Formats: sequence, structure tokens, C-alpha cells
Amino acid sequence: MTGQVLEAGPVAAPVAGRSIRIGANRYPVVLPKLRDPRLHVAMVVITIHVLGQIGLGFHVSVPQIVAAILTTFILGVAIAFRSSKAFIWPASAMLTGSGVALILRVPDTPPDDHWTFHKWWVFAAIAAVSLATKHLIQYRGAHLFNPSNVGLVAAFLILGSQRVEPLDFWWAPFEGWMIVAYAVILVGGLLITRRLRLLSMAMTFWVTLALGVGLLAASGHCITARWAFGPVCDSEFWRVIVFSPEVLIFLFFMITDPKTVPAGRVGRVVFGFLVAVLGTLLMAPQTTEFATKVALLGALVIVCACRPLLDRVLPTPESDDDRIGRFALRLLNGRNGDGGWVGRLARVGVTVAVLVGVGAGVVAAGSPGRGVLVQDSEEILGRVPHDVNPDTFPEITVDQDVLDWNHEITGEGAQEIVLTLVENLYIEREALLRGDSELLTAVDHGDRLGQMLARLNDVESTGALRVERVDIDEVHMTLIVPFGSQSGLSLGLESRGTVTVETYDASGELIDTTTQPLATTFVMRRATGDRWLNVAEVPIDNGD
Repeated sequence: MTGQVLEAGPVAAPVAGRSIRIGANRYPVVLPKLRDPRLHVAMVVITIHVLGQIGLGFHVSVPQIVAAILTTFILGVAIAFRSSKAFIWPASAMLTGSGVALILRVPDTPPDDHWTFHKWWVFAAIAAVSLATKHLIQYRGAHLFNPSNVGLVAAFLILGSQRVEPLDFWWAPFEGWMIVAYAVILVGGLLITRRLRLLSMAMTFWVTLALGVGLLAASGHCITARWAFGPVCDSEFWRVIVFSPEVLIFLFFMITDPKTVPAGRVGRVVFGFLVAVLGTLLMAPQTTEFATKVALLGALVIVCACRPLLDRVLPTPESDDDRIGRFALRLLNGRNGDGGWVGRLARVGVTVAVLVGVGAGVVAAGSPGRGVLVQDSEEILGRVPHDVNPDTFPEITVDQDVLDWNHEITGEGAQEIVLTLVENLYIEREALLRGDSELLTAVDHGDRLGQMLARLNDVESTGALRVERVDIDEVHMTLIVPFGSQSGLSLGLESRGTVTVETYDASGELIDTTTQPLATTFVMRRATGDRWLNVAEVPIDNGD
């Protein structure tokens, strides 16, 4: 989430003899100093890019990353040359491109292909638009918005989740490469923000966000995410958001752009507080990871847009100690310090009321997210006896990708999932025969539920009902990671055996029976709670 970060960093002056001759003219060449903090940020971001390619499985290719960085490099050099007639190393512009490439993803990029050029131009275009905002939207002679932040938010809102998506909140299990990534982000972020005296703003944001998301999680909020088999709820939701490496990058390297925050310490603390509060309020109604991430990014855009107003009402940046003292005095005693204890009490009451109001707003706004989790299907399932003899288990094998993701899906864990599949298929059959759509909602979700409900509706128009009785001989479990919707991780149960297709007329009389080989992948996910649901069915291509 880096962008036009650390714009205030030092730029080296032209060095005698360091120039380029073009025709009859000689043009100075300006390179950044090694102490330039923008180079330090670049080192952190590039390190994360490298870790993403070699160990964290980032769904982005090297050419896509290079396209974004190279585009901003060329534009940065050209813009600087037009104004200064010198070739200046575009450190800030390149950070914008690197930040875009770190966050942006194109869903249909071939997985595990580090060198694909797939839709590289999307990265180049969004990076170019992001950089353009720096020069087109200014306030007091500097850019108003963090360039990569505003460019990414615009891209996500305009193009939608089917064309572009943000990097996930959760990257990988906390081991190996992930530990290295956390160390790079934390050490680099703490050192850089401390050096720029922006650490208090970053910590204010993080603590406020932790409290706000904690309140949201305590209210039962849930979201769906590509890296989770079921809804992410309660304490897990809080942990994932608050300790997300993506959020840490956001607080260390995006909201801390010196050119887009107030100049004074108090103003910066208030700025970080407002981004966290608004981010929590915008995230509260969201039920998907995509929307939650865009909400957090959008909060920074909105607060940056309000900075001219903040500069009018917040203390001016003079002596830090005097400014903080006067600001605290105004909060307690009024603007002239003569409010007395009644005035102080009134202002404390107003402050408490505001905080309670914000908390109530967070809980109220989060009501849509409390409808994701559904765990009361047992009563519905009790209508149909669905005991399965464990001795009839098919042969089960588990792909290594599944074990790497969740080591518990093996042995008895795998058997329980296959048992649930068999139960779901049996209940599907009974629901169709009984015309009970509520039974279908207890075992099916998504595309599968839509197909089964459509089959029920077709009985009225066709006068015939088709149901299957499935006998599975062998199952191979694979991992299915969706791209484009960030809607949830699924298991693919590649099943082989036989299927008996029975056709009934409108009166429920059996009119036809056929038996054929079974070769299909049943896709399962804990879409609404603890139970594994059938979400899709995909035929196995025997030619693979």
C-alpha cells in the first residue's frame, strides 16, 4: 500500500560532472542520496515483492510488477525534466508504481506463473493514473491524496472485483517466509516512521482500529475470504484484520505520507484517529474481503479530501510541547481556558457521548455482516434420517496442497468431510422427492443451491423430476482457490464410482432408471458456518 510515500525526503543536488549531453546541450543528472528515506521504503517494498514471489505465493507476476514501476519511472523522469531540464531519479514516482503492484491483482492471471505478461497494461495504466493524481490534484503546492491509494480505490470501484482485486488480508501461515515478511515490515516501518516523527500517528491509527474492529467482532461480524473455508468471524476476524501484514503496510507506508497529512503532531494524531474510525465504520456493513479492503483504503481517500478542513480547525504546528499543551487545555477548559469545572464536565460528557455514538454506529452499521454465519440447520436436517455406515467409506486420497493449507484434513478429518458429502447428496435427493426447498438450503449453497432449486421448479413445467443416487468408490481431495470474488476457499472432491439416475413423473411414480459411471468433482465449502456445504459440481476431464 505504499505510494507517494516520504515525498519530503532529501533529493541530491546536481554533482559537478554528473550530466548527460544531448546534442549541443548538457543536462544535469540528479540521483538520490543513500540517506534518502524513500530508498529505505523502496528496500522494504521490493523485499516484500521478492518474498511474495519466492515464498508467499503472491498472485502477481514479475512483468506485471515491472510494468507498474517502469511506467511511473518513465513518467516521473519526463515530468521532472519538463520542469527542471534535468534528469532526476524519480524515487517517489517509482514508489507509487511499486505500491500499486504490491496491492493490485488481476483475478485471471495464471497462477504460479512468475513470468506471464498477462494484462500487464492494467498495472501500467493504474500506476500512470495514480501518479497523475499527484500533479492534477494539489493542495498548498503538494498532492492532496496518496497517489497509489486514490488510484487503487478508483480502480477497484470502477472496474469491480471481476477485473481487479486487492491483495489479501491474510498471506500465509505464520512460519518461514511469513515470519521474515513480518520482520521486514515491522523493523522497516518502525525505523522509518520514527525517523520522520510519524510513529505516533501510525500507532494512534492501529490502536483505534484495533478497538473499533474489536467492537465489530464482538457484535458477531463475519466476512467471507478466499483463504478461508468458512466465514471469518468473531476473534478470528479481529486477529486477521488487526495483525494483517497488509494493514501494517497501510499504517507504516501509506497513511504516513508526509505530504498528505497535517504538519503538526496533534493534527497527525487526529488524522490517524479519523482514518481508523472512518475505516471501521465503512468496513462494518461489508460481508466480503474485497469490500472490506476497499472500505479501509477508501477511508484514507476521504480523510485526505477533508484535510483542508482539518488544517482550519486543528492547532497550527509551532512548538510541539506548547501546541500539545494548548490543545489539551482547550479540550478541557474551552478555547480561552476559562470554562471552569462545569465547562470541563460538559466537554467530557460530550466526548463520552461522541465515543458511545461512534461505537453504536459501528455496531448498527455492522448488522449486514452478522447475517453471513448460519448455524441453525440441525433442526432442518433432523427431518430426514441420514446416517451413513462408515464401513462403506470410499478410498480417500488428499492432495498435498490441501495438507499444506490445513494439516487437519487428513485421516479422520478427511473421512468426516466425505461423510458430509454423502449425507448432503442423500438429503438433496430426499429434498427433491419431497419438494422441500428448505432442506436444500441446509446442505447446498451458491451455484449448487441454484441448480437444485431450478430442478424443483422445472417439475411444474416439464412434469418430470430427475434425481441421482450416487455410489462413490474413490475420492481425491484438491484445493480450489477462487479468483475474482474473494468469496471463499473450497475443497474439490474428485469422485469416481457410479450414479443411478431416476426419473419420476408429476405424481411421484418412477418412470425411468439408468446407471452410468460417475466422474465428477463435488465442490464443498463451509459457506455459512461449521457444516461443509455442496457449492458446485464440475465434471472431471478424463483427458487430463
